[in-house]
Amino acid sequence: MREEIKRKMKDTAEYIFHNPELSLQEYKSSRRLAEFLESEGFRIRWGIAGFETAFAAEWSSRRHGNEPGENAQAENGPAESTEPIEPVIGFLAEYDALPGLGQECVPRQQQDGGPGHGCGHNLLGTACAGAACGLKDRMQAENLQGTIRVYGCPAEEIVVGKIRMNEQGVFDDLSAAVTWHPFDRNRVSYDIWQAQDIKNYKFYGTAAHASKHPEMGRSALDAAELMNVGVNYLREHVTDDVRMHYTYTNTDGPANIVPAYASTNYFIRSNKWERTADASERVDNCARGAALMTGTKVEIERVTCNKEMKVNRTLAEIFYEEMAKIPAPSYTEEELKFAEEISEAAGFDNKGEYFTGLEPLEDKPVPLSIGTDVSDVSHTVPAIMLSAAAMCKGTPLHHWAATAQAGMSIGQKGMFYAAECMAAGAYRLVKEPELIRKAWQEMD
Repeated sequence: MREEIKRKMKDTAEYIFHNPELSLQEYKSSRRLAEFLESEGFRIRWGIAGFETAFAAEWSSRRHGNEPGENAQAENGPAESTEPIEPVIGFLAEYDALPGLGQECVPRQQQDGGPGHGCGHNLLGTACAGAACGLKDRMQAENLQGTIRVYGCPAEEIVVGKIRMNEQGVFDDLSAAVTWHPFDRNRVSYDIWQAQDIKNYKFYGTAAHASKHPEMGRSALDAAELMNVGVNYLREHVTDDVRMHYTYTNTDGPANIVPAYASTNYFIRSNKWERTADASERVDNCARGAALMTGTKVEIERVTCNKEMKVNRTLAEIFYEEMAKIPAPSYTEEELKFAEEISEAAGFDNKGEYFTGLEPLEDKPVPLSIGTDVSDVSHTVPAIMLSAAAMCKGTPLHHWAATAQAGMSIGQKGMFYAAECMAAGAYRLVKEPELIRKAWQEMD
């Protein structure tokens, strides 16, 4: 990868880190990433799927003078097609930050109360852009045919961006989708990210004086609490992979007024959408029953939902082969000291092993207890996600220590490594388009 690309990646990642923006507010972050890609010859389209902060950056060999070769074809085609393929490779970039996770790049907790990149999305989107640029250089040098797109995807942290983009057909013509996520280790993410149903439950009752006329009140808060009791009993009667967690989103008001309104937010998850949907309906029934018991009304609002990740063994093996050829990052004494100090400050149980090389590819998919909106894309086109160590071992995501490392050289080394690995795997797909057909056959 050209040093000029790496320089732009570093500048872009640092800019996004120091200008953290919440979901659907990523105006500076998305603009900076698009400017990086535009400077490398990509054409930018804004307003994808109606999002102000979503874009598609495209480079095509046809538009830049490469004559179509024997592998050229206008469409990716169904899996059973025997015609050659002109690939369209999509990189899925993210750049939204998390509330309350603003943190200085120091090995101790020093938060500022504002948003911060505790999930490393300043690195995530930038590495996708860098991978696309690296792939473009190789395609131009070897006169390979195809199209590269980088999708600027907003609002991953609230599981919205790629859901709507996928529903509106944004990814339909891709040959394959490629992305990565910062973690504390290097591996192909052969994981089943969870299927999720995210809902708000809004209870409406009748206010009254809680001491003088309690009989006239119908407590929305009672309904919310009874619903939660029902859900907690429900936990015994769902499969082990089902997760149901909630928070109150409205508890205002003095105790001498019977609450006329109360609301909760629920995440309902499992490793299969069918089980998530079943558990979600049963949670709805707990809410309806609680409303009936308390003489209140309930409004059930679905915020968003996504399916589980559909893994693809073909892509996993291809990208693992390429990752194995690329040396994992090495670290300076200063970086190792930083990892030691932050591990001690945060209480990480890594026993002094802060970084390791590439982990083996698992024989079977690994269920995860977290979700992502990338999962829905994996049901539309073959998709692959890599993981790269952008933080020392034991660092959890959505944590101040993850933010601290995402803003300095440890995180950036993971970013460069991820970009090299994604570019190498995507190059294999362009160079050997029969692998794309094999991935589609597996998916179908």
